Amino acid sequence: MAEQRLEGKVAIVTGGGSGIGQASAIRFAEHGAKVYMLDRTPENAEETKHIIEKAGGEAYVIACDISKPEEVQKAIDQAAAEAGKLDIVFANAGINGAMAPIETMKIEDWDQTMEINMRGTFATVKYAIPHLKDRGGSIIITSSINGNRVFSGIGFSAYASSKAAQTAFTKMAALELARYKIRVNAVCPGAIDTNIDENTFPSDDLKNVQIPVEFPEGHEHPLKGEPGTSEQVANLVLFLASDEASHVTGTRIYVDGAESLLRG
Repeated sequence: MAEQRLEGKVAIVTGGGSGIGQASAIRFAEHGAKVYMLDRTPENAEETKHIIEKAGGEAYVIACDISKPEEVQKAIDQAAAEAGKLDIVFANAGINGAMAPIETMKIEDWDQTMEINMRGTFATVKYAIPHLKDRGGSIIITSSINGNRVFSGIGFSAYASSKAAQTAFTKMAALELARYKIRVNAVCPGAIDTNIDENTFPSDDLKNVQIPVEFPEGHEHPLKGEPGTSEQVANLVLFLASDEASHVTGTRIYVDGAESLLRG
Protein backbone atom coordinates (compact mmCIF):
# COMPACT_ATOMS: atom_id res chain seq x y z
CA MET A 1 0.00 0.00 0.00
CA ALA A 2 1.37 3.40 -1.05
CA GLU A 3 1.90 6.06 1.58
CA GLN A 4 -1.21 8.28 1.55
CA ARG A 5 0.47 11.52 0.58
CA LEU A 6 -2.73 13.08 -0.80
CA GLU A 7 -5.23 11.70 1.71
CA GLY A 8 -8.40 13.81 1.69
CA LYS A 9 -7.32 15.89 -1.31
CA VAL A 10 -9.46 16.53 -4.38
CA ALA A 11 -7.71 16.61 -7.75
CA ILE A 12 -8.71 17.55 -11.27
CA VAL A 13 -6.83 16.03 -14.20
CA THR A 14 -7.45 17.12 -17.78
CA GLY A 15 -6.78 14.48 -20.39
CA GLY A 16 -6.95 11.62 -17.91
CA GLY A 17 -7.94 9.05 -20.47
CA SER A 18 -4.45 8.11 -21.61
CA GLY A 19 -0.72 8.70 -21.30
CA ILE A 20 0.62 11.06 -18.67
CA GLY A 21 -2.86 12.13 -17.59
CA GLN A 22 -3.95 8.56 -16.99
CA ALA A 23 -0.78 7.63 -15.11
CA SER A 24 -1.06 10.74 -12.93
CA ALA A 25 -4.74 10.21 -12.16
CA ILE A 26 -3.90 6.67 -11.04
CA ARG A 27 -0.98 7.92 -8.90
CA PHE A 28 -3.18 10.57 -7.27
CA ALA A 29 -5.83 7.99 -6.41
CA GLU A 30 -3.25 5.49 -5.14
CA HIS A 31 -2.11 8.15 -2.69
CA GLY A 32 -5.55 8.95 -1.35
CA ALA A 33 -6.91 11.71 -3.59
CA LYS A 34 -10.43 11.84 -5.01
CA VAL A 35 -9.86 12.34 -8.74
CA TYR A 36 -12.03 14.12 -11.30
CA MET A 37 -10.99 13.58 -14.90
CA LEU A 38 -12.00 16.17 -17.48
CA ASP A 39 -11.71 14.62 -20.93
CA ARG A 40 -13.07 15.21 -24.42
CA THR A 41 -13.07 11.42 -24.87
CA PRO A 42 -14.94 10.38 -21.70
CA GLU A 43 -15.03 6.76 -22.82
CA ASN A 44 -11.23 6.65 -22.47
CA ALA A 45 -11.34 8.35 -19.08
CA GLU A 46 -13.93 5.80 -17.99
CA GLU A 47 -11.27 3.12 -18.51
CA THR A 48 -8.95 5.01 -16.17
CA LYS A 49 -11.81 5.35 -13.69
CA HIS A 50 -12.29 1.59 -13.80
CA ILE A 51 -8.60 0.98 -13.09
CA ILE A 52 -8.72 3.37 -10.13
CA GLU A 53 -11.89 1.91 -8.67
CA LYS A 54 -10.66 -1.66 -9.09
CA ALA A 55 -7.67 -0.70 -6.92
CA GLY A 56 -9.95 0.79 -4.28
CA GLY A 57 -9.66 4.45 -5.29
CA GLU A 58 -12.29 7.07 -6.07
CA ALA A 59 -12.63 8.69 -9.48
CA TYR A 60 -15.18 10.53 -11.59
CA VAL A 61 -15.37 11.52 -15.26
CA ILE A 62 -16.74 14.76 -16.70
CA ALA A 63 -16.93 15.24 -20.47
CA CYS A 64 -15.03 18.42 -21.32
CA ASP A 65 -13.27 19.88 -24.36
CA ILE A 66 -10.62 22.23 -22.96
CA SER A 67 -10.60 24.26 -26.18
CA LYS A 68 -14.08 25.46 -25.15
CA PRO A 69 -13.80 27.76 -22.10
CA GLU A 70 -17.47 27.48 -21.20
CA GLU A 71 -17.11 23.70 -20.90
CA VAL A 72 -14.00 24.09 -18.75
CA GLN A 73 -15.71 26.46 -16.33
CA LYS A 74 -18.79 24.25 -16.05
CA ALA A 75 -16.73 21.09 -15.48
CA ILE A 76 -14.46 22.62 -12.83
CA ASP A 77 -17.40 24.18 -11.01
CA GLN A 78 -19.20 20.81 -11.08
CA ALA A 79 -16.22 18.91 -9.70
CA ALA A 80 -15.63 21.44 -6.92
CA ALA A 81 -19.32 21.54 -6.00
CA GLU A 82 -19.64 17.75 -5.86
CA ALA A 83 -16.45 17.28 -3.84
CA GLY A 84 -16.94 20.33 -1.66
CA LYS A 85 -13.47 21.67 -2.39
CA LEU A 86 -10.52 21.55 -4.77
CA ASP A 87 -6.83 21.07 -3.90
CA ILE A 88 -4.92 19.97 -7.01
CA VAL A 89 -5.24 20.84 -10.69
CA PHE A 90 -3.21 19.01 -13.32
CA ALA A 91 -3.59 20.93 -16.60
CA ASN A 92 -2.32 18.15 -18.80
CA ALA A 93 -4.52 17.89 -21.90
CA GLY A 94 -2.89 18.89 -25.15
CA ILE A 95 -2.04 17.93 -28.72
CA ASN A 96 1.01 17.93 -30.97
CA GLY A 97 -1.19 19.30 -33.75
CA ALA A 98 -0.10 20.28 -37.22
CA MET A 99 3.53 19.70 -38.16
CA ALA A 100 4.29 21.85 -41.20
CA PRO A 101 6.63 24.51 -42.57
CA ILE A 102 5.81 27.99 -41.24
CA GLU A 103 5.28 29.22 -44.79
CA THR A 104 2.56 26.68 -45.59
CA MET A 105 1.03 26.03 -42.17
CA LYS A 106 -2.64 26.93 -42.18
CA ILE A 107 -3.70 29.68 -39.79
CA GLU A 108 -6.52 27.46 -38.53
CA ASP A 109 -4.02 24.69 -37.70
CA TRP A 110 -1.89 27.17 -35.73
CA ASP A 111 -5.02 28.39 -33.94
CA GLN A 112 -6.14 24.86 -33.05
CA THR A 113 -2.83 24.08 -31.36
CA MET A 114 -2.92 27.35 -29.43
CA GLU A 115 -6.57 26.97 -28.47
CA ILE A 116 -6.06 23.52 -26.99
CA ASN A 117 -2.56 23.81 -25.54
CA MET A 118 -2.38 27.42 -24.40
CA ARG A 119 -5.90 28.79 -24.14
CA GLY A 120 -7.06 25.48 -22.67
CA THR A 121 -4.37 25.69 -20.01
CA PHE A 122 -5.25 29.31 -19.27
CA ALA A 123 -8.95 28.48 -18.93
CA THR A 124 -8.23 25.50 -16.67
CA VAL A 125 -6.14 27.65 -14.32
CA LYS A 126 -8.46 30.66 -14.50
CA TYR A 127 -11.59 28.76 -13.53
CA ALA A 128 -9.84 26.74 -10.82
CA ILE A 129 -8.58 29.79 -8.92
CA PRO A 130 -11.88 30.66 -7.16
CA HIS A 131 -11.97 27.13 -5.74
CA LEU A 132 -8.33 27.13 -4.61
CA LYS A 133 -7.71 30.60 -3.23
CA ASP A 134 -9.31 30.12 0.21
CA ARG A 135 -7.12 27.15 1.20
CA GLY A 136 -4.29 27.17 -1.32
CA GLY A 137 -3.32 24.28 -3.50
CA SER A 138 -1.15 23.01 -6.33
CA ILE A 139 -1.43 23.56 -10.07
CA ILE A 140 0.77 21.52 -12.40
CA ILE A 141 1.00 22.19 -16.14
CA THR A 142 2.28 19.75 -18.74
CA SER A 143 4.67 21.61 -21.01
CA SER A 144 7.54 20.00 -22.97
CA ILE A 145 11.25 20.12 -23.66
CA ASN A 146 10.16 21.52 -27.04
CA GLY A 147 10.08 25.30 -26.95
CA ASN A 148 12.08 25.33 -23.72
CA ARG A 149 15.33 23.44 -24.25
CA VAL A 150 14.81 21.94 -27.70
CA PHE A 151 14.18 23.86 -30.92
CA SER A 152 15.16 21.24 -33.49
CA GLY A 153 11.67 19.87 -34.09
CA ILE A 154 11.32 21.30 -37.58
CA GLY A 155 7.63 21.81 -38.39
CA PHE A 156 6.63 22.07 -34.74
CA SER A 157 6.58 25.89 -34.60
CA ALA A 158 3.00 25.99 -33.28
CA TYR A 159 3.53 23.22 -30.73
CA ALA A 160 6.87 24.55 -29.47
CA SER A 161 5.46 28.08 -29.22
CA SER A 162 2.49 26.86 -27.20
CA LYS A 163 4.78 24.95 -24.84
CA ALA A 164 7.09 27.93 -24.36
CA ALA A 165 4.04 30.05 -23.62
CA GLN A 166 2.88 27.56 -21.00
CA THR A 167 6.11 27.88 -19.03
CA ALA A 168 5.98 31.68 -19.19
CA PHE A 169 2.40 31.52 -17.97
CA THR A 170 3.48 29.15 -15.18
CA LYS A 171 5.91 31.75 -13.84
CA MET A 172 3.45 34.62 -14.12
CA ALA A 173 0.73 32.60 -12.39
CA ALA A 174 3.07 31.38 -9.65
CA LEU A 175 3.93 34.91 -8.60
CA GLU A 176 0.39 36.26 -8.88
CA LEU A 177 -1.16 33.36 -6.97
CA ALA A 178 1.52 33.03 -4.27
CA ARG A 179 -0.52 35.32 -1.98
CA TYR A 180 -3.21 32.65 -1.96
CA LYS A 181 -0.71 29.85 -1.21
CA ILE A 182 -1.38 28.40 -4.65
CA ARG A 183 1.74 26.82 -6.15
CA VAL A 184 2.13 26.62 -9.94
CA ASN A 185 4.76 24.46 -11.64
CA ALA A 186 5.39 22.97 -15.06
CA VAL A 187 6.69 19.55 -16.01
CA CYS A 188 8.61 19.30 -19.28
CA PRO A 189 8.72 15.73 -20.58
CA GLY A 190 10.96 14.60 -23.39
CA ALA A 191 10.17 11.54 -25.50
CA ILE A 192 7.57 9.60 -23.54
CA ASP A 193 5.88 6.42 -24.66
CA THR A 194 2.30 7.75 -25.05
CA ASN A 195 -0.29 7.94 -27.82
CA ILE A 196 0.05 11.70 -28.41
CA ASP A 197 1.44 10.93 -31.87
CA GLU A 198 -2.14 10.11 -32.83
CA ASN A 199 -2.72 13.87 -32.61
CA THR A 200 0.27 14.74 -34.82
CA PHE A 201 -0.40 15.68 -38.43
CA PRO A 202 2.77 16.12 -40.54
CA SER A 203 2.30 17.90 -43.87
CA ASP A 204 3.43 16.50 -47.20
CA ASP A 205 5.90 19.35 -47.75
CA LEU A 206 7.63 19.05 -44.37
CA LYS A 207 10.58 17.28 -46.00
CA ASN A 208 11.39 20.53 -47.83
CA VAL A 209 12.50 22.26 -44.61
CA GLN A 210 13.67 19.40 -42.43
CA ILE A 211 17.27 19.41 -41.25
CA PRO A 212 18.52 15.83 -40.96
CA VAL A 213 20.05 15.01 -37.59
CA GLU A 214 21.52 11.59 -36.84
CA PHE A 215 22.36 10.36 -33.37
CA PRO A 216 24.80 7.53 -32.72
CA GLU A 217 22.91 4.34 -31.99
CA GLY A 218 21.69 4.27 -28.39
CA HIS A 219 22.55 7.92 -27.68
CA GLU A 220 19.27 9.67 -28.52
CA HIS A 221 18.07 8.80 -25.00
CA PRO A 222 21.25 9.11 -22.90
CA LEU A 223 20.04 7.87 -19.53
CA LYS A 224 18.36 4.61 -20.44
CA GLY A 225 18.63 4.27 -24.22
CA GLU A 226 14.87 4.43 -24.66
CA PRO A 227 11.96 6.88 -24.18
CA GLY A 228 10.60 7.50 -20.72
CA THR A 229 7.26 6.27 -19.41
CA SER A 230 4.11 8.06 -18.39
CA GLU A 231 4.57 6.65 -14.90
CA GLN A 232 7.97 8.36 -14.56
CA VAL A 233 6.35 11.71 -15.34
CA ALA A 234 3.45 10.90 -13.00
CA ASN A 235 5.89 10.38 -10.13
CA LEU A 236 7.11 13.95 -10.58
CA VAL A 237 3.54 15.27 -10.87
CA LEU A 238 2.66 13.45 -7.63
CA PHE A 239 5.55 15.12 -5.83
CA LEU A 240 4.57 18.58 -7.08
CA ALA A 241 0.96 17.98 -6.04
CA SER A 242 1.95 16.92 -2.53
CA ASP A 243 2.90 18.94 0.54
CA GLU A 244 6.43 17.63 0.12
CA ALA A 245 6.79 20.28 -2.59
CA SER A 246 5.36 23.02 -0.36
CA HIS A 247 8.16 25.48 -1.19
CA VAL A 248 8.36 24.71 -4.91
CA THR A 249 6.57 27.11 -7.26
CA GLY A 250 7.19 28.95 -10.51
CA THR A 251 9.49 26.15 -11.64
CA ARG A 252 9.75 24.12 -14.84
CA ILE A 253 11.21 20.68 -14.30
CA TYR A 254 12.59 18.54 -17.10
CA VAL A 255 11.84 14.82 -17.04
CA ASP A 256 13.63 13.51 -20.10
CA GLY A 257 16.66 11.44 -19.10
CA ALA A 258 18.99 14.22 -20.38
CA GLU A 259 17.57 13.97 -23.91
CA SER A 260 17.15 17.74 -24.21
CA LEU A 261 20.79 18.35 -23.24
CA LEU A 262 21.78 16.29 -26.26
CA ARG A 263 19.26 17.78 -28.67
CA GLY A 264 19.22 21.41 -27.54
